[in-house]
Amino acid sequence: MRKKDDTVRYTAKELAEMRKRGKTRSNWANAAVLTDGEIEAQIAADPDEADMVIDWDRATIEMPQSKAVLNMRVDRDVLDYFRQTGRGY
Repeated sequence: MRKKDDTVRYTAKELAEMRKRGKTRSNWANAAVLTDGEIEAQIAADPDEADMVIDWDRATIEMPQSKAVLNMRVDRDVLDYFRQTGRGY
């Protein structure tokens, strides 16, 4: 898999400062006045979104289960084997 070299990361604070200075390619004033229908029409016209239908009315929030504490005794050679497999063994 090819690594992408064009990815740039910013903190939320950096992004807010960029917006204040007008250093963004997004037209926030235009986006703020769009109606839901206009947004849906623009999404439908996007070729990357073709045939993608998402029904958000039936979406649910699934909270992750908490981690379980596990203590066990194993032979040293078994532990050494798993440690050799790398971080997070």
